[in-house]
Amino acid sequence: MKKSVSSIKNHGYSDSKMIELSNEFYQLMKNRHSVRDFSNKQVPFDIIENCLKTANSSPSGANMQPWHFVVVQDPEMKKRIRKESEIREKQFYQNKATQDWVKAVKPLGTTYHKPFLEVAPYLIVIFVRKYDIQSGGKRMVHYYANESVGIATGMLITAIHYCGLVCLPYTPMGMDFLNESLERPDSERPFLILAVGHAYENAKVPDIQKKSLKELSTFLCKEF
Repeated sequence: MKKSVSSIKNHGYSDSKMIELSNEFYQLMKNRHSVRDFSNKQVPFDIIENCLKTANSSPSGANMQPWHFVVVQDPEMKKRIRKESEIREKQFYQNKATQDWVKAVKPLGTTYHKPFLEVAPYLIVIFVRKYDIQSGGKRMVHYYANESVGIATGMLITAIHYCGLVCLPYTPMGMDFLNESLERPDSERPFLILAVGHAYENAKVPDIQKKSLKELSTFLCKEF
């Protein structure tokens, strides 16, 4: 029996309206910045939940939805995540970081100290679900898992900025400890940590510029 397919809801916008909306959204998103200085002001959980619902609406390979979000608010768990992260980061900066790496991150103010992991009211730890275990013990491998989780993470970051919060994507060196700390199975792999909250009142962001569209795009299309 053929499965029914939901119809696409078409807004019926005119071209001029779509141009207007696309520009409005660009104006909003071009002001997004990764922030390292967070306020400890609390954030209603409903906001986090709605942002996660947005991420969960993301497209994924074969609709496998190969992500798992762990929302951490507990101060002791945030403290533990910071401690484990800084141990690994300090080892990296002291023993493995190249001069090119140090030079590249210097304008961003990045060091092995990660206070934001404790100060931000929420940490959203994103895992890639590599496979599921079906009834009978058979593994169901997830297709394009990394790509799918990356898209979902982008939608999550966008939703966080849209509602007026800030965030910082962070990938500690050697993230396997997150499985043990957060009691996640071997079928999942840590993807990144997203610190989420309000910016500190006097927070500063690096004075950096984005590359132009012409530098990052090739247009093989007709000009209108």
